[in-house]
Order: sequence, then C-alpha cells, then structure tokens
Amino acid sequence: MTGMGISESFSEHESSAPRAASVVDRLSPRERVVLELATLGLTNVQVAARLGLTIHAVKFHLASIYRKLEVSNRTEAAVMYLRESRTS
Repeated sequence: MTGMGISESFSEHESSAPRAASVVDRLSPRERVVLELATLGLTNVQVAARLGLTIHAVKFHLASIYRKLEVSNRTEAAVMYLRESRTS
C-alpha cells in the first residue's frame, strides 16, 4: 500500500468487496411470493385465494413488505421489485 493515495487504496478495496444485497433479499420467502403476485396485479383477495391465506394475512405481509422496503404503497413496492428483478 506504500505509495498509494487514499482514493486508490479505497477503490482497490471497493472492487474486491462483495456486491450489496438486494433490498428484496430482506423479504421472507412468503413475502416475496406475495409481492410477486401483487406486482402481477392480483388483488388481496386473489393473492389470499392463490396462496391459501386469509385476506388479513395478505394485508399483514404487505405491511411488512412496505416497512422492509421503506415504501408507502403497493405501487412503490412493485416498482422496486421490478427494478431489482431486472438487475439480477
């Protein structure tokens, strides 16, 4: 590291660092499925029927998804999901 400036040292270290985890990786497997179905345009009732859940459980999963992704609604969550799935 002798003779290297600070910026060269950091950029060398940065390139060997693992890629940052996707924000969608924060979701549980069940939350990912709920988000995928919601992204496809299914209603809460349809998601519940498809997964054998109650509507309350779907709403609970969606609230958890919004919190983990730091979004306010279904559309923002869907946009984030689609962006992430395109880059992976």
